[in-house]
Amino acid sequence: MMKKGAMQKSKQWNVKGALRLAGVFHFLHSCGSGCLLPFLTLYFRHLGLSATMIGIIMASKHLLAVVWRPLSSVLARQYDKRRAVIVGSLLSSALVVLTLLLFPSTGIQAESGWCNASQPDADPTAILERTTVPSQSNATVYSINQISVSTEHPVEVTTLVSSNWSARGLRSMKKPEQEEDPHSEFLGSLKVMDAQHQMFFLVLIVMGLWELMAAPLEWTADDGLYEYLDFIDATDRYNGVKVWKPLGAAFGNCMVGVLVTSLFCLTGTTLEFYSYTVFMILTIPTAALLPIYLRKRERPTSGGFKALQLVHGNSQAILCATTVVLMGMVSSAVSDFLLWHMQDCGATEIHMGISLALAHLCQTGFAPIASHLSRFLKYHGWLLVLAVVSLALQCLYYSFLWGPWAVIPAQLLAGFSTGALWWSITSQSEDIATPGTEKTILRLFEVLSLELGAAFGSLAAGFVVQKFGVQVLFQGMAVTLALWSSTLAVLKWKIPRQRRINYSRLLAADTEMSESESDQENDWLETAMEDTRGNNKWTVDQS
Repeated sequence: MMKKGAMQKSKQWNVKGALRLAGVFHFLHSCGSGCLLPFLTLYFRHLGLSATMIGIIMASKHLLAVVWRPLSSVLARQYDKRRAVIVGSLLSSALVVLTLLLFPSTGIQAESGWCNASQPDADPTAILERTTVPSQSNATVYSINQISVSTEHPVEVTTLVSSNWSARGLRSMKKPEQEEDPHSEFLGSLKVMDAQHQMFFLVLIVMGLWELMAAPLEWTADDGLYEYLDFIDATDRYNGVKVWKPLGAAFGNCMVGVLVTSLFCLTGTTLEFYSYTVFMILTIPTAALLPIYLRKRERPTSGGFKALQLVHGNSQAILCATTVVLMGMVSSAVSDFLLWHMQDCGATEIHMGISLALAHLCQTGFAPIASHLSRFLKYHGWLLVLAVVSLALQCLYYSFLWGPWAVIPAQLLAGFSTGALWWSITSQSEDIATPGTEKTILRLFEVLSLELGAAFGSLAAGFVVQKFGVQVLFQGMAVTLALWSSTLAVLKWKIPRQRRINYSRLLAADTEMSESESDQENDWLETAMEDTRGNNKWTVDQS
């Protein structure tokens, strides 16, 4: 009977099975996010929104996540509704995002010539008509208008675009007579706004709803899995699940890039949204089976305030937090407008998807060499300087792109920029953490970078691109990061390093030490003899 009970207990806590299921969950969810999130700003450009409007929309999304993500995670934990929150978030976000497909374009855009040529009913004879695009760059676009002639001969149909816009990004033509008729405008009854501002507010509302639905998912799932592993003393295997996130994002980037480019004439950009919805629905069965530790109701802990106090009380941690905010601002600006710049250079979705996937794979490949590189630099803080320098070089390179595949060399530096950044942040969190606060401190740095810094970065980048262009944005960010890297190196050298004693790490190190019994006896005898000498000396001095 005891043997049977032990077998049932071992089956109940199947750690390997739980980790596999969690890996599948994160892979599928990251695939869906990779299919859509990097391409959102391109779709907003297709809708006719300006760079400033897009920056405001993305900044609002990040600011909403700053408040709602931690709050929803605490509420789901307190009321034991984690699984319901995860499944509800997957389903609702998958449906809400499709609302964006209902909005028609308000911009002046041109159909791609090779799509026209592939249509059997299209007239193969065309003339070029000059059209001015009302954008921040005042770009001139040559579009194709079809005309009918008495004798038709097959000719090659092409579209000529200036260096500031690409033909793939311009996909519908708005006729002048439509602008004169107020009833033909989108939401024409709202005469106090033009069509572009109507679109801006509608997209802003939908993105806010979408973020409310999607934000609670990741933290809630991570907390449930971590506490499950903590309950069975297997938290050391928690980090092994994280590798599936960049792998899933890389697969989603590459897959949607190939599919959208291949099926563009049939589906346009809608395939990115439907791919996201499909992956979110496929993730629901794994979410329903995801291992989650259920606990009784309890008061919310003040772990966030404790983490703030620990960071505030350490000079190196404050320096790290400042760097994290700056890196988050630059990374967000790159994420929002790099694909714009690639599109201007003639890149299609397949170029974008492969380049984004390569960056994720380089981040994953940095992990095996991170520990060796940290030992070589003798202090993980220098990895932070390396991350800033690498991102500065990336931004400088982005400003001089000349073709669709020219971005590839810069993407190879993603391992040293993003990978080194988070390795250094993790090590910094371990240095200042007290028992039980390591994960909370790491979460604090994530919020500072991925949400707060990203919000400021998106907002500022939108105004800079609107006023000066994408190239000036990347060059300005490169100069800023270069100056900060020099300042950071000097401050790292001047500020003394404060480090708390992590007793769990000391115990783990003690268990890994292999000493012979004779060595242990010698150490014990030497210690006892030193104590005896010290006591005798103290007695003589007192006498």
